[in-house]
Amino acid sequence: MRDTLVRRMFEDIAFSYDFQNSALSLGIDIWWRRVLVGMLEPTSGIVLDAATGTGEVALAIRRRRPRLTVVGLDFSPAMLAVARAKSERKHVSGYHLGVADCRDVPLADASVAAVTMAFGIRNIAERVAVMREFHRVLVPGGQMHIMEFGIPRNALAAALYRFYFDRILPPVGNFLSRTDYAYSYLVESVDAFPRDPDFLAQMAEAGFGQCRVTDLTCGVARIFTGRKG
Repeated sequence: MRDTLVRRMFEDIAFSYDFQNSALSLGIDIWWRRVLVGMLEPTSGIVLDAATGTGEVALAIRRRRPRLTVVGLDFSPAMLAVARAKSERKHVSGYHLGVADCRDVPLADASVAAVTMAFGIRNIAERVAVMREFHRVLVPGGQMHIMEFGIPRNALAAALYRFYFDRILPPVGNFLSRTDYAYSYLVESVDAFPRDPDFLAQMAEAGFGQCRVTDLTCGVARIFTGRKG
């Protein structure tokens, strides 16, 4: 049931998703993606961008790392349609899209140089199973980078952000997305996401080593990184 509702939500908001994200983050999401792409170690090979959505991370990888081939997978055909239209409009090559569930990645063992996932893992209940799939498809020594929303660690920053996050973001986001639930769900899903030590432990359970977290914008976003041994 949860999967069906989340998929329907992304189908409903796909065509306004990029505008909403940029407007509600005041454009900071562009910098977050640049940081994520800058963390990639490989200079050639395949990068799996899981839960690729409208393709913003995947396209950023192709712009900044043109020798990397990107495979973008998502369970929402509508989101992928937006991503495909963007890539065609910008004449992007070396970029492949497909409908797939992250719990069953249609790639061979040890076939990708790196895995990225932005703002998708909190929507999945079976996080360890998904990360085991990422571990399976990674080459030995390859890294997984998962970007997700968080709450600032500083008490004052957290209080100010919570006012925006709880009181302003849901009604404005729901209005912009023309839904009555998408951004209310965002707040609920961020609050339900495991604390950093717990999620780092889940990464280790999935087989990753050298697990760490990098704060962005005082912790409003975080990048969790792990390496396959």
